[in-house]
Amino acid sequence: MQPIDFTKAKQEGKGFQFPGEFEITAVGSASADLPARVPQLLEQAGLKVLHESVRHRHSGGGNFVSVTVSFRCENREQYDAAHVALRECPDIRYTL
Repeated sequence: MQPIDFTKAKQEGKGFQFPGEFEITAVGSASADLPARVPQLLEQAGLKVLHESVRHRHSGGGNFVSVTVSFRCENREQYDAAHVALRECPDIRYTL
């Protein structure tokens, strides 16, 4: 399955195309082990996580970390479920 070319899709007026691979970024507490927990939370929500895609970056002050993960989903409901699953975690401030 090929990753989504969002620029091309936007130019063609297509938006999200399902099924597909998508990225999600969670931002939260640096002390919460989010690089390990974010993929686990997504899998618990029933999503296929692409573990080789996991990357993270600490904030300048070191208090926060952003974790970006790619995952596969079949429909918009699964995509929305990924955001819900991460936002329910008290250590995650927001998702992108």
